[in-house]
Amino acid sequence: VQLVESGGGLVQAGGSLRLSCAASQSTTSANVMGWYRQASGKQRELVATITRGDSTHYADSVKGRFTVSNGNAKNTVYLQMNNLKPEDTAVYYCNAQFLFPFREYWGQGTQVTVSS
Repeated sequence: VQLVESGGGLVQAGGSLRLSCAASQSTTSANVMGWYRQASGKQRELVATITRGDSTHYADSVKGRFTVSNGNAKNTVYLQMNNLKPEDTAVYYCNAQFLFPFREYWGQGTQVTVSS
């Protein structure tokens, strides 16, 4: 399974971006998809996840500003990011998890840079 992200870029503080992720070569639906990010010199951290049944979970730092959603196509996920802050600057990675057996896949990452 390959995860392909798009939508990153440079934006001013207070602006918005929408990230997209699509999984290829999969005949089954992921149980959980989500977004993680890694800022320079820091560990990768969870941003938001969504289950196949549309249950969501957000990091406290993005609640009220970011929205994760499933796409209409199988194994697609979006991250709408509003009111971006400089501290949101990071490489954002798409993640997909399949159960029974457990398998986990990562995208190559897309850079988001928020200028002050």
